[in-house]
Amino acid sequence: MTAMLFIIVLLIFLLVAANMLRGFFHGRLDRRTVPALDVERYMGTWYEIARLENRFERGMEAVTARYRLLDDGTVEVVNSGACPVTGEVRTSTGHARRTPQPGRFRVSFVRFVSSDYNVLELDANYGWALVGSRSPQYLWILSRTPSLPKETLEEIKIRAQERGYDVEQLLLVDQGANMR
Repeated sequence: MTAMLFIIVLLIFLLVAANMLRGFFHGRLDRRTVPALDVERYMGTWYEIARLENRFERGMEAVTARYRLLDDGTVEVVNSGACPVTGEVRTSTGHARRTPQPGRFRVSFVRFVSSDYNVLELDANYGWALVGSRSPQYLWILSRTPSLPKETLEEIKIRAQERGYDVEQLLLVDQGANMR
C-alpha cells in the first residue's frame, strides 16, 4: 500500500510540475497589441485564413467574422462558418467591449463570460490582421478577402512565431464557399 501511495504522490507531483512548466513557457507569449487601432476602420467583414483549431470552430470552413460598432460603443460580433459534412451554416453572435489598451477587447458570446481578443498585428491598410488571446491556444489570421498572397501569409506566420505561437499547428481555412 505504501508503494501505491508513493506512486500516486509522484504522479500528482509530475502533473503539477508539468503544468507549471507549461505555464512558464506559455508566459513567454508576446501579447502586445498594435499601438493604435481605428475601431471604425476595423469594422466590417473579415475572412478567417488560418487558425489554431479550437473547440468552438472545430472543422468549420468558410469562416467569417463581421464586426459592427453599436451606438453604445460596443461591437457586435457575428461569427459564421459552414460544417463541411452537412453544409449547415452556424452563426454565433456576441459583443465586444473596448479596453483602455488599443487593440484589446473583451468578447462575450455567453452572458457573464468573456475572453480577450488582441489585435497583435495589423496591415497598414487594414487588409489583414493577426489576432490572439492570452492563451497560446488561440490564434487567427484574418483578411478582408477570402485569400491572401502566399508571401503575405508566410510573413504573418513569421510574426506569429516570433511572438511565441506554434504556427506549425495553424490550420488553413477552406474559404471555397466564400470565393464563388
